[in-house]
Amino acid sequence: MNREPWGASWSGGKDSCLACWRALQAGARVRWLVNFSSETYGRVRFHGVTEALIARQAAATGIELFLKPTRDAMDGYEQGFREGVGALRERGMTHMVFGDVHLDEHREWVERVCGELGVIAVEPLWGDDPVALLHEFVDAGFRALVVSAMAEHFGPEFLGRMVDHALIDGLVARGDIDPCGENGEYHTFVFDGPIFERPVEFERHGPVRRNGHWFLDIRDEATGTIREAGARAHA
Repeated sequence: MNREPWGASWSGGKDSCLACWRALQAGARVRWLVNFSSETYGRVRFHGVTEALIARQAAATGIELFLKPTRDAMDGYEQGFREGVGALRERGMTHMVFGDVHLDEHREWVERVCGELGVIAVEPLWGDDPVALLHEFVDAGFRALVVSAMAEHFGPEFLGRMVDHALIDGLVARGDIDPCGENGEYHTFVFDGPIFERPVEFERHGPVRRNGHWFLDIRDEATGTIREAGARAHA
């Protein structure tokens, strides 16, 4: 594989982490973890994780974080995405890794927008079995917990669950959701594993319900700045 600098779309969750790890294992030179946060809330869309905690997470990987706040409307998100990816293209980025598994709409979107900016979108997880991906994630030694979930599918007690084989078996047994959460049923935060030089430290606070989702408010207390949890996601 070439040694040109790559970026990896980074939500802080299991899919983006596994996709980045696969790219690294294949020999990619991932120079940037690329996060697009909510300009309104200062948190990752859908996940509700603070920018400060994403920065701590990236620091634990030893990979540079490129964080771009974007407006919450879809057109605002796309504009911010274009600005961020375009800026990295000017710094030499040739490829960008994404953690999509089977959502055609999102893959088509990133391939179109990245292509227009002269960047190649790479999808290391695409087409793989969602359950197999979950087991691969756990077996590789990654540690993650559930930080958000759709209230129509889960109660607040689901928050904070570790992503392990027992959780996977329970999700598969339900039969009414995508076990990988590809449709947004739940989201995770990865705090340790083979991509990390050290575990990520954080503190848990009570659940927050917003816009039909439960969020586990996890924080990097060292910042002293906490903004409202649960920003809505776009794209």
